[in-house]
Amino acid sequence: MNKLIASTLVSIGLTAASASMAVAQPVTPPATDHAQARHGMQRFEGKRAFSLPSERVEARLAYIKTALKITDAQQPQWNAFADTLRKQAAEGDKRMQAWRAQAGQRSERQRPTAIARIERVQQRHAAAVVRLNELLAVEKPLYASLSTDQKSVADELLAPRTRGGMFRHGGMHRSRA
Repeated sequence: MNKLIASTLVSIGLTAASASMAVAQPVTPPATDHAQARHGMQRFEGKRAFSLPSERVEARLAYIKTALKITDAQQPQWNAFADTLRKQAAEGDKRMQAWRAQAGQRSERQRPTAIARIERVQQRHAAAVVRLNELLAVEKPLYASLSTDQKSVADELLAPRTRGGMFRHGGMHRSRA
């Protein structure tokens, strides 16, 4: 039942968000080259509700805490989890700002070599593993303190999100229902 409520709330939220974004977004013609594409992203940047990870972390934490119905006894584990998410969001802000600064300094003709691109991907994956390990270290005690009903909600809300949500391993993701 809680899973149904949680999925219904998420569906309603996503529908409302996409509807409001569809109304608020002006239609722009597709960019014809890289320079126009980057310029278009900079224009869009100012219209986003949240442009940095730290701007959305508090809303996400409030939603998760409410959905999990965290008790006073679970508060210490929750605080450790929330502090870790806040710290990771602040680090994400720094990474994003550094990327934006580098993007502004890059010329159009600079393109990293294949090896440089693979090394960057490797660095991003290594950093992601460190972040996951930090999160797992605080999420395990929180999860252990939850009731059975809370755990079913946590299973939906606390799992890491993957890029491309519906597409995994080259094919459509099958529903578990």
